[in-house]
Amino acid sequence: MQSARYYKKEESGVARCILCPRQCKIKPSAFGYCGVRKNVGSVEAGAELVLPYYGMISAIAIDPVEKKPLYHFLPGSKTFSVGYVGCNMHCPFCQNYHISRNLGVPLEYVSAEELIARAKASGCPSIAHTYSEALIHLEYLEECMSLAKKNNIANLLVTNGFIEKDASAILLSLCDAVNVDIKAWDKAFYERELGGKLETVLAFVEAAVSAKVHVEATTLVIPGKNDDPEQTESISRFLAGLSADIPLHLSAYRPMYKYDLPATPASTIIKLKSIAGKNLKYVYEGNIYESSADTKCPKCGTVLVKRYGYNVKTIGLKGDFCANCGAKSPIITKFD
Repeated sequence: MQSARYYKKEESGVARCILCPRQCKIKPSAFGYCGVRKNVGSVEAGAELVLPYYGMISAIAIDPVEKKPLYHFLPGSKTFSVGYVGCNMHCPFCQNYHISRNLGVPLEYVSAEELIARAKASGCPSIAHTYSEALIHLEYLEECMSLAKKNNIANLLVTNGFIEKDASAILLSLCDAVNVDIKAWDKAFYERELGGKLETVLAFVEAAVSAKVHVEATTLVIPGKNDDPEQTESISRFLAGLSADIPLHLSAYRPMYKYDLPATPASTIIKLKSIAGKNLKYVYEGNIYESSADTKCPKCGTVLVKRYGYNVKTIGLKGDFCANCGAKSPIITKFD
């Protein structure tokens, strides 16, 4: 059984996991909160944290990269998407609760070597670790991402960003693009309803930018929870402080899992997009019929990337520049 790396041994056989801010103190024969890290040690022999779900995959699919969503990284391409089980947060509106909260779903063991071989055979230029929270499987991700690098496959990550900075350093050095959920700008909401910490998520975003990873962010807008304009203003100002080129995806919530609140009106998303757009150059609407997904040149307004559903065409780009005015574009169209 694969050993975990991110833990410390404490008295009475307790293993203290140091992967995320939960810092779970795991007694012998018990699992941490995420459900995928187990202490198989004993009081007598000491703690030993292992990974019973190492390489256990809940889903593999080929998706449009825009589905992650990543709009500025290889637009129009497909990505080899890999899902896991478990999560270190407990969002009551989780869209993938059947794998984040249920570790009993059918799983397939896939070694890192086989996973990268499958990704390469698919012809996709990237592999995305997605669906459930991948960061709690960090050791496996590091192995997969190292192999992907050697095979010239881009590494993508979709995550809640709830991880200690020291633990994420190696991963971010291997990662090419990441979409981070910034679920709200409300510390109490994060801690009370989601089981996370806003400051940890923001630190992860900052670390990703510092590591020169392509970063996009997503906020699922929920009525009465995080839909006040001040929160969107704060999120967009934070991102703009790192780079005004970071895309922000504002997605409409729909009733899911434990939440039965009414769906987010399209008008709310449109209003919040206008607010975020005062700070950021690229803000996208999600999960609404009126959604505008085109990417326009901030300088002259030319459509750089035309999107109709998942039909994507880079019609206004000439290399890395706007074909009309010559302005430099932050969109990554090639991966070497």
